[in-house]
Amino acid sequence: MMKRIGIIGVGEIGRAIVDGLCDGVEEPPEIYLSPRGARTAAELSQQYPNVRVCTDNQDVVNRCELVILAVRPQDRAEALAGLRVGSDRVVVSVMTGVAISELRQTLGTGAPVVRAIPLPAARERRSVTVTCPSHPAVDDLFGDLGGTLPVADEATLNVFQALTATLTTHYWYLATLTAWAARQGIPAEGADRYIRGLFHGVGRALSDETRSLHQLAADHETPKGANERIRTTWFDTANSDALEKALDALLSDLN
Repeated sequence: MMKRIGIIGVGEIGRAIVDGLCDGVEEPPEIYLSPRGARTAAELSQQYPNVRVCTDNQDVVNRCELVILAVRPQDRAEALAGLRVGSDRVVVSVMTGVAISELRQTLGTGAPVVRAIPLPAARERRSVTVTCPSHPAVDDLFGDLGGTLPVADEATLNVFQALTATLTTHYWYLATLTAWAARQGIPAEGADRYIRGLFHGVGRALSDETRSLHQLAADHETPKGANERIRTTWFDTANSDALEKALDALLSDLN
């Protein structure tokens, strides 16, 4: 793994990467953080002795071998303006919908540029991170955070990016179930605790890769039982089609 890693833009994903690289690790890399996301950067530098906050974004680049661009896409013009990146660096962008060609033009660099989609589970080193194109240093980095899934082109990466966009929908689904239970008279705290426990079990079942997702669904259903009833009456063809149309529209924008 690269021994000096820089992160420009220290939000949720930046924090997750730092935690995954440092927490409980015997010999973590040196990590240099931009002052963007000042509170989070300061907390991480206090938590881990190998983490330092730099004076500005250029200082991050100057000190590292591999730099991760984790700013919000709408902030990239301001964050990357005037940034000088030598060809001896490796650039990793985790910004949604920003093409490699645009980054090369913005940075004016001959350095390798890789797009990646790390997940919040990187903090537990359980993130399967999609990368494009494959690069040994980048694949090693994210391999230590749960594994890499290199893809051949950005169009394929954008499909995975669209899938990632369904994450908060899942949380909202669980919140809706909890709110419904509360309206039936269940104390909110009890409903929340039960829903979390219920779907923690689903997460554990997903680790069994010997069964397809359809098989897992079938194994949890009794013919004409309660699970089958909700699946067929709520998640019907119209519901499924609406989800696919939303994904299609997002993918069109990403491409």
